[in-house]
Amino acid sequence: MIRIRHRKLVFLLPGKNSPSSVSLLPNRTRLCTDLLSSSSCHGFWKGSSHFKASLSTRKISASTSSLSFKEQIEAESRVEHVGLLNAVEDKYEGIVIEMKEPMDSAEFIPLLRASMVKWRQQGKKGVWIKLPIGLVGLVEPIVQEGFRYHHAEPDYLMLVYWIPDTPDTLPENASHRVGIGAFVLNKNGEVLVVKERSGGFKGTGVWKLPTGVVGEGEDIPSASIREVKEETGIDAEFMEVLAFRQSHQSFFRKSDLLFICMLRPRSFDIQKQDLELEAAQVLFTLVVEN
Repeated sequence: MIRIRHRKLVFLLPGKNSPSSVSLLPNRTRLCTDLLSSSSCHGFWKGSSHFKASLSTRKISASTSSLSFKEQIEAESRVEHVGLLNAVEDKYEGIVIEMKEPMDSAEFIPLLRASMVKWRQQGKKGVWIKLPIGLVGLVEPIVQEGFRYHHAEPDYLMLVYWIPDTPDTLPENASHRVGIGAFVLNKNGEVLVVKERSGGFKGTGVWKLPTGVVGEGEDIPSASIREVKEETGIDAEFMEVLAFRQSHQSFFRKSDLLFICMLRPRSFDIQKQDLELEAAQVLFTLVVEN
């Protein structure tokens, strides 16, 4: 079904009984022009000398945003014929498209263009396209439409577009990676330390604290307990955060936050992880008591 939009355009015409407005229809509906007769358009009288105005859309200028009235009508007509992408609105006057069904570029791009016309008219701002890895063939045509990469996960790529002619205020991708260092201290004043088989300390003979990266949705205390268990087999209880530090350009241009956590061991049988560690043991340290 094709939906026809009506718009009222006011004409100042001489004569006290002359009509004050006329419905303007899209180009696909025949417009009444010249001298209107009662047989051709209901509501106007034949041969009226008062009604000399031409209704040609070529002579009408009605601007909505940056489109002329005629361009807007034609664009809306294309939108109604082509259809729109399934999308939801976010809290910030933006649009989120989550692609799930298989679709090739010949089918997708006309839908995207028609949707962008509609969203621009509605005053929308950011457009987010979540593209699953199975639709990787759409990446290039979407980028050619002006979209840019925002971030990627193992199973999807997120592309974004800023519609208004204003500074782009879309939030940037994650700026930091978060890690932990585990300071595991037993009641004898001994600290759990490890030698790494890979990484920056490989082959140096340096003993260090167990460290690792906090997972998505994981709390810092939970991450410290998990890393100690994975690397050394020791069950431990989180006590407190002792310190943290920030460094930049640490991981593919991302900054790094490292939290040093104090833990108390609940088991004492060390079982080192052979894949990452060369050795793990407890070392004597002097604890000064006040």
